Order: sequence, then structure tokens, then C-alpha cells
Amino acid sequence: MSGVDRPGGGRGAGPLLLGVRHHGPGSARAVRAVLEGTGPEVVLIEGPPEANDLIPLAADEAMRPPVALLAHAVDEPGRSAFWPLAEFSPEWVAIRWALEHGTPVRFIDLPATHSLAWGRDEETDGAGKGGPADEGAGEGEGKRAAGAGAEGGARIDPLGALAGAAGYEDAERWWEDVVEHRGMGERGDALAPFTALEEAMTALREEHGRGGRDPAPASVPGALAAPGRDLVREAYMRLRIREAQREFGDGVAVVCGAWHVPALRRRTTVAADRALLKGLPKVKADMTWVPWTNRRLSRFSGYGAGIDSPGWYGHLFDAVDRPVERWMTKVAGLLRAEDRMVSSAHVIEAVRLADTLAALRGRPLPGLGETTDAVRAVMCEGSDVPLALVRDRLIVGDVLGEVPAAAPAVPLQRDLARTQRRLRLKPGAAERELELDLRKETDGERSRLLHRLRLLAVDWGRPTASYGSTGTFRETWRLNWEPELSVRVAEAGIWGTTVRAAATAKAEADAVAARSLADVTGLAERCLLAALPDALPTVMRILADRAALDSDVGHLARALPALVRSLRYGDVRGTGTEALAEVAAGLAERVLVGLPPACAGLDADAAEEMRSHLDAVHGAVGLLGDVPAPGHGELRARWAAVLRTLATRDTVPGVIRGRSVRLLLDDGGLAQDEAARQMGLVLSSPGTAPADAAAWIEGFVGGGSGGLLLVHDERLLGLVDAWLTGVPTEAFTDVLPLLRRTFSAYESGVRRTLGELVRRGPGAPNGSTATGPGAPGFGPGLDPGRADAVLPVVRLLLGLDEDTRRSEGGGGDACADLAGTAR
Repeated sequence: MSGVDRPGGGRGAGPLLLGVRHHGPGSARAVRAVLEGTGPEVVLIEGPPEANDLIPLAADEAMRPPVALLAHAVDEPGRSAFWPLAEFSPEWVAIRWALEHGTPVRFIDLPATHSLAWGRDEETDGAGKGGPADEGAGEGEGKRAAGAGAEGGARIDPLGALAGAAGYEDAERWWEDVVEHRGMGERGDALAPFTALEEAMTALREEHGRGGRDPAPASVPGALAAPGRDLVREAYMRLRIREAQREFGDGVAVVCGAWHVPALRRRTTVAADRALLKGLPKVKADMTWVPWTNRRLSRFSGYGAGIDSPGWYGHLFDAVDRPVERWMTKVAGLLRAEDRMVSSAHVIEAVRLADTLAALRGRPLPGLGETTDAVRAVMCEGSDVPLALVRDRLIVGDVLGEVPAAAPAVPLQRDLARTQRRLRLKPGAAERELELDLRKETDGERSRLLHRLRLLAVDWGRPTASYGSTGTFRETWRLNWEPELSVRVAEAGIWGTTVRAAATAKAEADAVAARSLADVTGLAERCLLAALPDALPTVMRILADRAALDSDVGHLARALPALVRSLRYGDVRGTGTEALAEVAAGLAERVLVGLPPACAGLDADAAEEMRSHLDAVHGAVGLLGDVPAPGHGELRARWAAVLRTLATRDTVPGVIRGRSVRLLLDDGGLAQDEAARQMGLVLSSPGTAPADAAAWIEGFVGGGSGGLLLVHDERLLGLVDAWLTGVPTEAFTDVLPLLRRTFSAYESGVRRTLGELVRRGPGAPNGSTATGPGAPGFGPGLDPGRADAVLPVVRLLLGLDEDTRRSEGGGGDACADLAGTAR
């Protein structure tokens, strides 16, 4: 059997081998020119042959690159690989040319059924679990280790090696100068650039790889690392090329990575190639088209087969003439849209500067470096801040491709696409913020969809803080669709054919597999958010069983807040929460009973952890409101009794006792006089160790709001000040770290006010502890003018109508009016 040895790429002597750089606009233009000039009878492309049936979809009007071929193992959808294609990818140009001219087109790379199995034991990469992310239309030749294609070969960057040989430090700059800016394939002999690139790659393989030596076949079935992955792929491609030659003669054109051309040109035997393919591992694989993004084409995103500037490359491919002038116009339009003052004079001057820089640097045309420097100097006035916007929006770009509805997809993906269209929630490459008002039907459905997807580990949206309103009827999401989410959807397809059914099944399975009570309560909360009533019976049964068996108060305290938060969703979402209320009340009862003995005899770390549980339970009880605990009266009253017990029990650590007093004071369950008495007992008792007293203060005034308490209650501040000044010198260094932690949490304005109060000295001149106007640290009286000036802002914060509620009196009347409004 003769080898594939068409020398020089001339017709009549073998296949037409077009070695390209993946995602190279110069290569794409050259491929189009050669195909137009030669008119081959069949086009073969480096790519997975399982996608041959998907090729006709590339001609669909709804197909808009960037897109990618996605292969995943049927039994393990997370094991996947992408072959991305942009509008300026040579492979995409070859596919579209063949479809437009009615020419057969086929993929000839190693099948995905083998490449996915090959990666089973390898580390995962950015494209999927063990998937050969850069084996397809990614820039594998430029960034994959060149020596990986041969035993013992050195790992090099082919483009970097060629650029270094030409005296360039930057491979991207070298490629632009010799290919992009010299009109590869547009003038003169269209095949000449391919011949030159083939000669360069042949020399590189001879120096760094096995060159023309035949590789030894794998001695062990499935041991693909022995001959090297590239050698196996090239053997498979040679076999497919021979098949095409038998069918179409010499009218065969092959578009592949330039690194592979010397190997495909080399004389080999069919037996040797088949020996390399013998015993390859296999998995059952599915293939489809999925949308891709410019950001995922960019190397900045971490995808190893990317390029630095997909937006810039797309511009070079689309620009029919004067690319620099057209680029500067795009930049000016972007900056004007962002309210930057950019005129036509800026555009003219930026073009002139870019041309001058290119001449000074000896480049045939301004490249990305020259245009970026010109934009920074002229349009951005030397600032990198607007330049970052240009890089993000134009140089990289936020384009998200589209695939037709006819593309194969798992049923779950189709249901998701239908729901997205119905809710007008189109995926986008750029991150955006979505505000939802749950009182509106459409927004409520959007919220449920996003929460269901999160249950399925499809994190299209991430909940974030809402700054417009604190009401429970409002949600804020950050949406960002990444191509990997298509893999997550395929993985989630095992749970059901619709988003709701899949989320229900996944929630039930997660409840059974949950390891802690807090996990189950969190899952119940998520089921309510996602409106999955069919999953709630299973989740609630497991929750009740876990709560009945768990005797750890810490576990119960961690589980209670999520459960109580869930009770609030019934008001806005219309979800029944009767079963949750019963479980929550029972859980709270067990916490109330078990908390006092659990707080005794704790060390410092355990006490600090228990304090956080105390705060969480306090907030949960406040949300429960008047929900009665079975057989025990009103829950809040019982919780106040527990706090009083903790506040007065000597075996409880000081940080918990102090926190209990503070919580009672905040809720009105303890008068200020009593709080001052409790503090005095702790700080004035000679038997109290300084470290225990400092811990009590940490519990009482720790946190951001503790400083305000001291600012407005000089009696408490005086007690703290008197204790602090009386701490013995030898003990002061021991309590200082705890005190620093306590007071460093206050805002700077609060700390400044406390310092001023301490400087003046707390308490009235006669020694009494007075507060209010005239007391040390306070003004001599109320300033009506300043009080009235504050009212409009306070009314705006409170959402009051100034037309109906105007202040007619002085400062005293205004403050009284405001106080009544606040109540």
C-alpha cells in the first residue's frame, strides 16, 4: 500500500495537505483561497468522525459561531471534550465552503469513543473530565506539547520555536507579521505559505520528535502512552486519507494542524498504522453542537487551546480592507457608548500613531500591540482603566454562539431551552445582574428555574445581595453562561427529562445521602425556593428522622436557622410550610432544653463557636415569632428564660454570658439598669479573672453594633473604662488581644467617638453617670436647625412621602414626628 506522499502539495501526486493554525484568520483566508482555486472532490478535516452527521447543521441559518462540538461519554457525561470553532477557524471555513459547493466533507481524527476512554486515568482539564480539550479545533499545535507526539521528545511550543528562530520573543507577534499581515493565501501562489509552513514543521519534528522514523507499535493493548497520543491520531488520519483516495482519487484536500502534516506525508504501511490502533480502549460517546464564547477561546480563561485575542482575530478575518482604521472606529464607538469624549480627530490620530509605531518596530502593518498602545495614548489619555474595557469588550469580546434547535440534545437540555425561551431568559456570555420581584408570575418562574438548576449543579445563576430592597419578595442573581454548563446539563439528564422532574429526583437522592442534619435542612430550604412539592415529603421524613436521632446541640443549632428561613417563603411563593413549622418548633424546643447544659465547661474555641450558635438560634426564634412549641406556651418567652439562665450561670464561659445579656437587652427583656448591674458584677468582682472579664465584654459588645451601644450608654462605657484602667499590668498583656479583636470590629467613626468620650471622661462632673444633652461627650442641647436638615434624608431612607408628612415644628417637634414614624 503506497503512502500519502504528495510532494509540495501539487495536484496529481497525493492529497492536498493544508497545515493550519487553529483559530488563525490568516490560515482561514488561505484555506478558502486554496479550496476556491483547486476545487477538491472531498474535504477531510481534523476532528472526531462521530460528528460527520452533524456537519450539515453548520449551514443552518440559526448556527452562529463561536460553537463547539461536544463529545461526552454516555455512561459518564462528565467525561467530555470540546472542539471549538470560531468564524475565523480554518476548519469552519472549510466546512462552510464544502457545504456551499456540495462537496463531501468528513472528520478524520481519532474517534471520541477512544479519546474519551484514553483520558479516563488522566487528570481533568478545563474542558471536562479527562477530555482532550485541545485535540480538536483548539490551538493544539501552538500550545500543546509538540514532543508529546513522539517518544522521549522534548516538550516545545512549535510557534514559539519558529518565532525564536526568526528572532522574535513573542510567538503571537511573529505569527501576525508573517501570516496575518502578509495576506496569507490572498496573493501569489496560494500553496506557497502551506509549503513553507510544512517545511518548518518537518524540521521541528526531526529535531524535537522522531521525525521520519517509524514508531514502534504499542506492545500492550490500551497502553497509549507508549507510542504517544499524536502518533496514534496520525496513524488513524492516514488510514482515513487512504480510504478517501481510493474513493475520490487525487481530489482530496486535508485541513489539519500544521504539526501533523509531516507525519501525514510520511510513507508508512497500512499494517503499521493499524498496529498502532490495535486494542484502543473505548467508551460509548454522544456528540452534539453547543454554543461557545469568545472568552473560552481566549487563553485568559484558562482554556489551554485558546488564543489571546479572539475579538481582534475576528476583526482581522472580517475586515475586507483598512483593518486598522476600522478597528479604531470600533474602539471609538465603544468608548463613546461609555460616555468617554472621543472624536473623529482621536481616531485619525490613533491610526497615525499606530502606523508610526509599526514603522519604528519594523512591522509590515500595525498589530494588536501597536493599536493598543495608540488607543491607550490617544483615546484613553494614558489610562489603563478604559483600556481594560477595550480589552474585555473588543480584544476578547463577549460573543456567545448559537446552535439550531435541530441539533441533538438530551431531553433535559431541550426542556431547559424551551423554558428559557418561554421565560425570555436567554443565556449570554457576559455576566449580567437580574433583579426578580417574586410577586410577579414571570419573575417567580424565573426564580424557580434558577434554583432548580442550582440543585442540579448547573450554576448558570448565583444568588447575590439585593441592594434595591431587603424584602423577601426580591431576589438578585448574577447570570453567566459558560460552555461547561452544557456538560452539567448532560450529566443532570440521568435524573429526569424535565428540569422539574430532574431537580425533584436529585433532591430526594441528596436527602438520602446527606451526612448531617444541617445538610438536610439546607436541602429543605432549597426545595422550597425551587418549588418542588413532590420532593418535600421525602426530605421532611428524613429531616424528622435525623432531628429525632441527633442529640448534638451544635448540630441542631446549625440546622434550625435554615429551617426557620424556609417558613417565610410561604407568604411570597405560595408554598405550604405546615410540616416545616411543626418540625421547626420541635427542633427549637430541643435546642432550648439542651443549650444550657451544652454551654457549661467549654474552652475558649468551643465557647466562641457556641456563641455563633447562640446568635443563629436567637435570630431563628425571632423569625418563628408566635409559633407555639408543643405543650409549652410561647417560644420567645421560653427563649428569654434560657438566655437569663445562661447569663447568670457561673459555669458558662464569659463570652456566652455576656452575649446572653446583650441579646436580652436588645430584645427589651432586660432593663438597662439590670444590664449595668450584670456588667458591674462581672467587672467589679475581685474574684473575676481579667481574661474571663475580657471574654464577657467580647460577648456583650462584640460585633459591629456593640460600639453604638457604648456610645449611647455612658454608664456601660464608664463600667468598661473603669475596669480596663484597673486591670493589673501583668494581666493586661493577656487580655489585650481579645480587647483588640472586640474593638477593631467597630467602624472608624464609632471608635473615634468612643475615644472622644473617654478623653472627656465618662460620667457627669459630680460622679453620677448621666446621659443625654449636657453629659460629657454630648452637646449642650438639641440643635433644631441640624435636626431639621437631617429629616429629608431620613424620610427618603424610610420611604416616606414628604408631601403628606412634612415637619412643621422646630427640631424637637421634628424629632418627635420622626420617632413616631419609626415606631
